[in-house]
Amino acid sequence: MEIKVLKNVLDKNMNQAEQNRQALMKHNVKMVNFISSPGAGKTTLLEKTIPTLQETMNVAVIEGDAFTSKDAERLQQFNIPIVQINTEGTCHLDSSSIESAFAELDLQELDIILTENVGNLICPTAFDLGEDFRIAVLSTTEGDDKPAKYPMLFRQARAVVLNKADLLPYIDFDNETFKKDLQDLNPNLQVFETSSTLGTGLWNWVEWLEVALEKEVKRV
Repeated sequence: MEIKVLKNVLDKNMNQAEQNRQALMKHNVKMVNFISSPGAGKTTLLEKTIPTLQETMNVAVIEGDAFTSKDAERLQQFNIPIVQINTEGTCHLDSSSIESAFAELDLQELDIILTENVGNLICPTAFDLGEDFRIAVLSTTEGDDKPAKYPMLFRQARAVVLNKADLLPYIDFDNETFKKDLQDLNPNLQVFETSSTLGTGLWNWVEWLEVALEKEVKRV
């Protein structure tokens, strides 16, 4: 019975995700789904990414959180449309919540939606939101074993951003093992080591994201 209920939930989510995808395609809007564990640095990465994207794109954010709006408040400085989704304890966003968020956005005026999912490495991977692609965000302080322990996300992701790379000399993090595990799971995965504190790696990451988004536009 539980398996049947779960299948029904996922099927319903998939159907709505496809409708979301069609709505985005209709307005030529791209959506990126950022997934990480809590505290990996998704919001900080968005803070460093949005200013460059704003130079050439109209950007909006869908901010997923269990209860608070603290992350959304941090992004208000950029004066962009932000929709807060509080899941009230649920460990992921779903496609129905994204549909509701679309109702609060003017898709005709947007080029890209950056969706910050609820902090979790497992639940969000099962729920398609209608996004164009997914970005996995990790921090070096989480350890090098996350790809091996949570392989689904890394099989699905277009790129991995490894935050807090400036701490690598001071912590027990085997970068070779980390990258080998990623390569075994997804040979096409792009990997970026970044430090928000020092600013290293951020330009390469944003430049790649802009090119990836341009390629998605050409596919339409």
